Amino acid sequence: MYDIDKIRADFPILSRTVYNRPLVYLDNGATTQKPRCVVEAMTEEYYSVNANVHRGVHFLSQKATELHEASRETVRSFINAQSINEIVFTRGTTESINLLASCFGDAFMNEGDEVIVSVMEHHSNIVPWQLLAERKGIKLRVIPMTDSGVLMLDEYEKLFNDRTRIVSVAHVSNVLGTVNPIKEMVRIAHAHGVPVLVDGAQSTPHFAVDMQLLDCDFFAFSAHKIYGPTGVGVLYGKEKWLDKLPPYQGGGEMIKNVSFEKTTFNELPYKFEAGTPDYIGTHALAVALDYVSKIGMDSIYSHERELTSYAMQQMQQIDGIRIFGTAADKDAVISFLVGNIHHLDMGTLLDRLGIAVRTGHHCAEPLMSRLGIEGTVRASFALYNTKEEVDILVAGIKRVASMF
Repeated sequence: MYDIDKIRADFPILSRTVYNRPLVYLDNGATTQKPRCVVEAMTEEYYSVNANVHRGVHFLSQKATELHEASRETVRSFINAQSINEIVFTRGTTESINLLASCFGDAFMNEGDEVIVSVMEHHSNIVPWQLLAERKGIKLRVIPMTDSGVLMLDEYEKLFNDRTRIVSVAHVSNVLGTVNPIKEMVRIAHAHGVPVLVDGAQSTPHFAVDMQLLDCDFFAFSAHKIYGPTGVGVLYGKEKWLDKLPPYQGGGEMIKNVSFEKTTFNELPYKFEAGTPDYIGTHALAVALDYVSKIGMDSIYSHERELTSYAMQQMQQIDGIRIFGTAADKDAVISFLVGNIHHLDMGTLLDRLGIAVRTGHHCAEPLMSRLGIEGTVRASFALYNTKEEVDILVAGIKRVASMF
């Protein structure tokens, strides 16, 4: 039984008003709200066991370390990785991709080598590879898509050649909501002997992700998009790959021994975790993962799919609306424009009605160019959203449209 009222009660911010109207929060693709248990876990750790982790012999340090490392096991279990050695804590999906692009590029890529990305990537999965291209002369190859927002797998397979070194692709488009066929894409890449990095920022909050089933070589996601704190993320990597990669940054924790003549590096995963980690944040991430696990990822998936389907049906009745992303396998994101109304005007006026949506290019300018537009309005759903909120959104869009 999906108890939406009980779930909403866990998120105090959802009961506030904006401009004297009840808040309708539909900007979950950017960041989710936090349940009370996550915030309380952070407060409790700061007040009761705050101390720097690892190598501390005193009680508080040992307790903080236990919580931090227990969080690593929670993440491992949540995504079904084989070992905690495959779980690297970062500051978010963006840093995870930058880490992988830098380390993988240093170890395995030379001038003329190629990386395959898709036309629907977030800037975080484009720019790090472009920076590597400037340093090492590599090239980006781009998977095209259909007008409905589906990647063209036949064209994807044609991009492989003897210079292809890695595929880096989004699991779910943050604009279109398209759920890409990652398992099949991994199979194709592996048939060519090429590893795959999956940007899971927009998939992990919405349905179960299983590293053994996907068989991807690397996977990244952010805590703040799955009801956890900002500034914390995860890079999963198969141990056989992480062992081969050089460190990303130097400093404390990532070392084994240091002398002015030579430094040796720590074991996995600490080799990639220079400096003091956000051990409060990692514990809060674990609490967030436990929270969604208790509700059930399959239940969350069903609720959000039903909500998205309902929203698509209702929004398609609005005169002059254009919805971008109509793939059969579509996640909890709807991007749209209405008539000639600028996306910023629509978003600003919806905000005055208490409806929080996102406007602009959504850090996906190449995708906007492919669609022939400058930006969209984006409504993105979460486990606490309701059909009543969809009705308020639809009524709000109609009211704004009538003003133009």
